[in-house]
Amino acid sequence: MMTKYYSLLLALVVMPLFISAQQSDAINATNAFRLADSTMNFLPIYKANRELSYTSPKGELGSPVKFVLIGKLTTSYFLFAPEKSRFAFALIPEFTVKVIDERSAGVRTPSLKLGGQFYYQINTDQTNYRYASLKFNHHSNGQDGEAINEDGSLNTRTGNFSTNYLTATYHFGTRRQLASNKQFQFNHDIGLEWHRWFDYEKALENDYGFTRLNYNLSWRQFAREREIWRWNSSLSYAINKMSAYKLSALKKRLNVESSFHYSFPFMHKAFLMAAVGYYGEDPYNIYYRNKYAYLRFGVSTAL
Repeated sequence: MMTKYYSLLLALVVMPLFISAQQSDAINATNAFRLADSTMNFLPIYKANRELSYTSPKGELGSPVKFVLIGKLTTSYFLFAPEKSRFAFALIPEFTVKVIDERSAGVRTPSLKLGGQFYYQINTDQTNYRYASLKFNHHSNGQDGEAINEDGSLNTRTGNFSTNYLTATYHFGTRRQLASNKQFQFNHDIGLEWHRWFDYEKALENDYGFTRLNYNLSWRQFAREREIWRWNSSLSYAINKMSAYKLSALKKRLNVESSFHYSFPFMHKAFLMAAVGYYGEDPYNIYYRNKYAYLRFGVSTAL
């Protein structure tokens, strides 16, 4: 089953890159549309490029832990976004829970993130937009027990997980009108995430991806301002020193996912979702030592 997941993952990651290359000439040959030059008009771009919330019955198929449900909820509160300023700021909460498939259907350690993101608008062309962001996050699982058991295993029931980190990202993309009622949007994010400047659970020392290179690609189709489908692909690689893993240890350092989201005409800002991926380091807090390929199905939305 793991081999099948790897093959499907490779196909889903490579396919959008191949198709986008084939479509680039047709897209560039069309007339671009322009909107008024103001930061306020960049807000839809900022919001469109946020992570999606989702609900997934049975969670991640392939995980060493079996789940009844996985749910992720995130949104942005833009507290500062003056129309004539290149700067904007949003408060961003993110809550993820994994309901374990057992008699009590327990949620032992929820993944709680609270952060803020600063945006800087580099240009004013929404057809070929450019902006940068700096995000600060506190990540905790709400527990206060010892992170490591006496036998050296992780305490996934009451063990503390906490870290604080910055993520600096360069965002760029294109928006193209292909017909009177159709529009394509491509978005790229290239970023660096680092934790070591801030407080963190000391049990993570030399065992956790404190510095990660991140890349995200998103390809979307709209019709009459309504998003029809979205294809996301993401890659993250830990580059900091670890005591048990060389820099080339892909099975530990690499996280990769590709997902497809489709909205039927009777839906409103909601999608059916299918995702395939691999965690070298499970991002769900104290479970970070888990390494596995997975499938995820469910529904998603951009709140």
